[in-house]
Amino acid sequence: MQIMMISLGCDKNLVDTEMMMGQLSEAGFTFTDDETEAEVIIVNTCCFIGDAKQESIDTLIQLGQLKETAKLKVLVAAGCLAQRYSQEFATELGEVDVVLGTMAIDRIVEAVQTALREKEKTTAVEHTEDPAERLQQPALFLEDKNRAVYGKKRILSTGGHYAYLKIAEGCDKNCTYCVIPKVRGSFRSVPMEVLIEETKKLAEQGAKELILVAQETTLYGVDLYGEKKLCELIKKLAEVNGIVWIRLLYCYPEEITEELAELFSTEKKLLPYIDLPIQHASDEILRRMGRRTNRAELANKIRMLREKTPEICLRTTLITGFPGETEEDVNILADFIEEMRFDRLGVFAYSMEEGTPAAEFPDQIEEEEKENRRGYLMETQQEIAFEKAASMVGKELLVMIEGWLSDEGTYVGRSYMDAPGIDGLVFVKCENELMTGDFIKVAITGSYEYDLMGEPV
Repeated sequence: MQIMMISLGCDKNLVDTEMMMGQLSEAGFTFTDDETEAEVIIVNTCCFIGDAKQESIDTLIQLGQLKETAKLKVLVAAGCLAQRYSQEFATELGEVDVVLGTMAIDRIVEAVQTALREKEKTTAVEHTEDPAERLQQPALFLEDKNRAVYGKKRILSTGGHYAYLKIAEGCDKNCTYCVIPKVRGSFRSVPMEVLIEETKKLAEQGAKELILVAQETTLYGVDLYGEKKLCELIKKLAEVNGIVWIRLLYCYPEEITEELAELFSTEKKLLPYIDLPIQHASDEILRRMGRRTNRAELANKIRMLREKTPEICLRTTLITGFPGETEEDVNILADFIEEMRFDRLGVFAYSMEEGTPAAEFPDQIEEEEKENRRGYLMETQQEIAFEKAASMVGKELLVMIEGWLSDEGTYVGRSYMDAPGIDGLVFVKCENELMTGDFIKVAITGSYEYDLMGEPV
């Protein structure tokens, strides 16, 4: 029987999707990209912001029509939106046959088989406190054959040359705008020995770049070991044969230590690249967001990173249009962007999420004004980003090849400064035949907006 998998939202969701694919594969199911041939379609949904929720719902409704026109028998809503609105999905979204929450992905095979056999709506959603209890126990990751997902078969959907490694689940930060703790639960680290085994398996499948992700990577280990263990984890993962690059995402700035800042210079496999979501630079807005830092502390942390590793590439994300944000706050943020000159930066318009404290705050801002502010901040960053790209001309970079553009007659790849799907690309003119996942030293000869052009050294 053929299954179609659709993963929406973030890379943490993608890891869950790949784990579900592994379980389904071992149960004898096969996969297709053709929605007209699929008898089961699984949509791993997202609910982080309003647009993501709407995309998930629209996708489910559209696919549900295939029950009348194609082979579809079972439609599964999995992931964050299914976890958050399980009751509504079960009673109001008639197209959906299975509702599978974020904390029940180990039950995907059982849920699909039950729906196929009994042809009745199935709901598998666990409360946030339940998995926290079982995931805190290292044995459950490898030894509990019924509930473990880590350590089992995982099918990579990234092309195989890079893979995401989710090192923790949930979050305890409780920012006032965020629903993640409600749908992903409390912060809980995956035991180190489990992650090492998972990395070995990913390397055996051909993964050369390992991208560490979590809601918050910098707190790794505090719940299991009583202290931060991210640096130790990175050192051990770097010992795995086949892994060439290790990239670090989602580092809350207040948790970045000097030890971690120095590791970017001392650990050869750890790329000098860090994603640190600061969200804002106005002290008042940071306070209202429930963030645990201020503008001065952010500036000091960024300077420390650059002093320890001058070539480090800094990526961040911002939120504008937060309730009560004034024009002065926006200008403070724009000034901070110009002062810090981030290498990579994205801006989101604030999305009011029900059930969060910020949704009840006064002085909510109109959507049009949010978008205007977002555009202003992106324009501020755009000039910086283009200048930084132009400054790379004449330099040499190691590039991982990702594909071939036949129309352009050029290879496309990424440097250490480019995380997949969110950053720029490097276009390489090369007469020699290259394969996806190959590394090549490239002399940068030009730039166009966010992207670079070059040729082999």
